[in-house]
Amino acid sequence: MGFLNKLGIGLGTAPNRNIARQIHSNGSTGRSHVPPASLGAIGAPRAPERSESVRISNGLKELLWNLDGLGRGTLLDLGPAWQTTLSFFIERGFRVSSDDLLRDWKAFMTEEETRLREDSSIRDTVDTTPAGRATRFLEANLEYPRGSFDAILLWDLLDYLEPTLGKLLVGQLTELLRSGGVIFAMFHSRKPQAFQRYRVADSNTLQVVSAPTIFAAQKAYQNREIQDLFARYRTMRSFVGRDQLRETLFIK
Repeated sequence: MGFLNKLGIGLGTAPNRNIARQIHSNGSTGRSHVPPASLGAIGAPRAPERSESVRISNGLKELLWNLDGLGRGTLLDLGPAWQTTLSFFIERGFRVSSDDLLRDWKAFMTEEETRLREDSSIRDTVDTTPAGRATRFLEANLEYPRGSFDAILLWDLLDYLEPTLGKLLVGQLTELLRSGGVIFAMFHSRKPQAFQRYRVADSNTLQVVSAPTIFAAQKAYQNREIQDLFARYRTMRSFVGRDQLRETLFIK
C-alpha cells in the first residue's frame, strides 16, 4: 500500500491489510498476521503530544447527525491512527480504516527523489510533473474497492498537498465513497503558521495537537475553489470557527 504500512481497522475487504500492529488486551503491541475476517481495532496508539488544545466542532456534530441510524458503517480516516478517534467510531459500530496520507506522500516524494538521483538511466523516462507524480502516488495508495466507505475524514489535508494532487485525490475519494456518503474536511482561511493534527475527543469536540511539520501549507482555498473541487457532491455545509478554520461537509 505505497511506501508505508497501512492500518486496516475492521475492513476485511481491503487488500494488503493482513499484516498490522495489533493492540493486545494488556496494551502491548506486536506484529502479527491477522486473517481479514478477524480484523478488529488495529493500529498502535500514539502518545499524546505536549501541546494540544480543544475546539468545538459543529462539523463533527453534523457528520454524526448524517451518519445516525446507519448501523454498521465504514469510515476512512486520512490522518494519524489516534486511538481516541478509532475508539470513538468503533464504539459506535463503525469499521475504520486509517491511512496517514500526508506521511505517505512525504515518503513517496523522498523515495522517488532518491531513486531519480541515484539512477540516472530513468530520469528521462519518469514523468516528474506534478500531474505525473500525483498519478503514480494515487495508483499505489488508497487501494480500496469502489464504494467502500460511508464517511471519510479528510481533515485539512488539501491545504498541505500540491493542488494537482489535491484535485486528483478528491476525484479518487469520490469513487471510494458510497452514494449518500459524507466527507468531513477542514480549510484554513490563510496559510497556517503551525502544523497541527486533529483527533476526536467527543461528539462535538476535537483535540488540536501541535506536531512536527511534514509539509508547509501549499494553498489557502477560496470558497469558489472548494465548490469546484467538490462539484460532484449534491450538498455542502460549512462552519467557520473563531480560529478561521472552516469545517465543511460534502454529501455525495
